[in-house]
Amino acid sequence: MSRNSGNNIAICDGQRKPRISRANLSVVDLFCGAGGFSEGFRQAGFNVLAGSDNDPDALATFATNFPEARTVLGDIRQDAIKERIVDAARQATVLVGGPPCQAFSQMRNHTRMIDDPRNALYREFVGTLRTALPPAFVMENVTGMDQMGVREQILSDLSLDGEYQVQAQVVDAADFGVPQTRKRLLFMGVRRESGMTAPLLKGSGATDSVVLARFTGDRRPRYQLVVQQNLLSMRLAEALADSDDLTAVTAAQAISDLADLPVGNRDDDLKWSDLSEPSSAYQRLMRADPRESAFNLQVPRINKDTELRLCGIPQGGNHRDLQEELLGRYLTGQRWGQDNGSGKLSRKHFYAYRRLHPVLWAWTLNTKADCVYHYDIPRALSVREMARLQSFPDRFIFVTDPRRGMLEGRHDGGPAHSRYRQVGNAVPPLLAKSVARSLIIALNASLKQEKIRAKAG
Repeated sequence: MSRNSGNNIAICDGQRKPRISRANLSVVDLFCGAGGFSEGFRQAGFNVLAGSDNDPDALATFATNFPEARTVLGDIRQDAIKERIVDAARQATVLVGGPPCQAFSQMRNHTRMIDDPRNALYREFVGTLRTALPPAFVMENVTGMDQMGVREQILSDLSLDGEYQVQAQVVDAADFGVPQTRKRLLFMGVRRESGMTAPLLKGSGATDSVVLARFTGDRRPRYQLVVQQNLLSMRLAEALADSDDLTAVTAAQAISDLADLPVGNRDDDLKWSDLSEPSSAYQRLMRADPRESAFNLQVPRINKDTELRLCGIPQGGNHRDLQEELLGRYLTGQRWGQDNGSGKLSRKHFYAYRRLHPVLWAWTLNTKADCVYHYDIPRALSVREMARLQSFPDRFIFVTDPRRGMLEGRHDGGPAHSRYRQVGNAVPPLLAKSVARSLIIALNASLKQEKIRAKAG
C-alpha cells in the first residue's frame, strides 16, 4: 500500500479507499459561483482546497474571499480544465457542487437525466465524483428536479453502482437560521466501505409553523403572521420575535442596521462608524471578524413611478395590493422601459413590486436588484443587504474581474448586475454550514469505528 501525503485517501491494490483525518477536513467546490457552499464549510472547520466555475466575475469573488484556495476558471467539459479539477478533488474529504441541469423539466419518462446532452454539467459532476472518489459528497439543486420525478435516477447515478450510500431530502434555508425561505434538494453521499451513514438534516421547522397572511378590509390590504396552534409552532414564533435568538431570523433582524443607506449612494464602502450599531444577534454574527470597512453598500436609484408604487404597497405586499391609479404604465410622464401599448403594467413588471415584511424572513431572492424592496423605505436593497438575507457575513465581499469587455463565461449587465447575480445564485452559507456539520458527525463516527477496529485487530 502506498500513501499520497497530500491526500485524504489511501491507495491499496489500485483502488482508492477513504482515509479520513479529523485534522485535515477539506472541501472542493464545483460550479462554486461566489462561494456560498465553501463559506459554510469553512465556518464549520473545513479547509477550502479549490473552487471551479466558468464565470470570471464570480470566480474573482471566490478568489478574493478564499485566497488560500486554488481557483479553476473555465468549462469543466474541456480536458485541461477537467484535469485540474480532478487533481484537486482527489485531495478532498468532501466534493460539493450544484451543477446546472437545464433539461430536467422537459425529460420524458424513458430518458435518463444523465444521458440528456443538455445536462452535460451534471454528468461532469458525476464523472468527477467517479474519478476522485472522496469520502463524501454533496450535490444541491432546485426542488423542481424532485417534482419531475427524477430523484431515483439521480440517487442511482450518484451511488456509482453501490460505491456510495446516498440520501436525498428537500430543505428550506429559513429552517437553518437564514433570513430567507429558499428550498433546495440536497443529495449527500458517503463511501459505503467507510462505514459511514449519509446524514439527513433536521431544521427548526419554523417554515411550517408561521405564515404571512393577507387580510383585506375597508382600508388597503395588510399582512401579518399567522401561527399554527401547537406548542412547537408557538415556541418557534417566540424565537422568531426574539432578536437575540438565532433559531429563526426576520428581515428586520437581518438588515435594520443598514436602513439609513441613501438611495443612489455611490460609495460602495463605508467606515463602520458611519453605520448604525447592530441591534440583533444575527447582525452581530454577520459583523464578526470584520474587514477594515463595510463593503457592497451602493443603493440603486429608482425612478419616481416605482417609488410611488412602493409607497402604495404595504409591508410584505406586492403588485396585487396596488390601487387602480397606480397600475398605469407611466405615472409621472417619465418614459422608461418597454411599453406594451396597453397603458398598463404588463405581467413582467409584477414580480418587481414586492416589499419585505419586517417580522418574517424574505422570500426566495433571485439575481436582480429589483426582486426585493425594503420594508420601511421605498428603495431597493444594496448587495450587502441581499447578502445578509443569504447569510453571507459582512467580511465576505463581492467583486468582479477587473478585465473589461465580454470575457468568456461572463454574463451581460455589467459589474453591478454581476454582484447581485452572484448573491442570488449562491448557496446560503448558514445552510451549507449545517450540511458540513452533519458530515463532520458522520466522519467522526467513522473515525471512532476505525479506532475500535484497530484496537480489536
